[in-house]
Amino acid sequence: MSGHRALVGLIGANIQRSLSPALHEDAFAAHAMRGHYHLMDVDVGARRSLGELLEGVRATGFLGVNVTFPYKEAVLPLLDEVSPEARQIGAVNTVTIDRDGRTQGYNTDRVGFRRSFEEGLGRASVEGQSVLLVGAGGAGRAVAFALLDLGAVRILIHDKDTARAGALVADLNAQLGQTRAGVETDPAVALARAAGVVNATPIGMTGFPGIPVPLQAVRAQHWVADVVYTPLETELIKAARAEGARVLGGSGMCVHQAAESFRLFTGLAADVPRMQRVFAEAAAAREQAMAASV
Repeated sequence: MSGHRALVGLIGANIQRSLSPALHEDAFAAHAMRGHYHLMDVDVGARRSLGELLEGVRATGFLGVNVTFPYKEAVLPLLDEVSPEARQIGAVNTVTIDRDGRTQGYNTDRVGFRRSFEEGLGRASVEGQSVLLVGAGGAGRAVAFALLDLGAVRILIHDKDTARAGALVADLNAQLGQTRAGVETDPAVALARAAGVVNATPIGMTGFPGIPVPLQAVRAQHWVADVVYTPLETELIKAARAEGARVLGGSGMCVHQAAESFRLFTGLAADVPRMQRVFAEAAAAREQAMAASV
């Protein structure tokens, strides 16, 4: 595909500060391609349904799109095909579009979180342990499977929507064994039985203030991970570090899922170390711009 023009993008809410354009456009340039990554923020401009946006990118000749909050689950029935892994997870974050306009959904969040965790905290941090997962939406579903890939023996799932938490627990237990997951109504009590916690909700993201985990339950022996990377360090990550806990922000997951999405869009391998450098540079520029605007 060297020398070709390429168009991809992102559909979601509150995505104006996404670093995905920088990651993908540099990856295109590294392969001598002229590529553009277009943000389709449903909070900005004319309101369009998810179906309308998908039809628009299909008609415009996109190679594909990433899909983020709140559409990772809602997009499944709108696609022509869904990969077995994405079907198992019950969430899609990457949609490819072939030359005939057919759409296929994939999930790169699972591998993105898994690789980030291995790099940042190590498999030994979770192997043979129970883990508290806060958030049972699209991101939470991918993280749950990734944690089990990493060797967790049980996932304790808390969500303000207990029905959604129950649905994820039912899926995990049906597919992987009846003791692999359980619903938790009190995250503080659950964290006392867990090696660590992952926030897989938007809480803590710019525009979604708050801390999703009871900080009084965080101890120095815990690890704390967040899928949010806007800002780079959420209040949860800052507070957990102050308690002596090991922490993992969302930047690594962002880079690794982007690298896998790029491969699905183009058939080409992304240079992950280069993508990590681009992420760091773009994040620093974004943080500086945000500070200047205050």
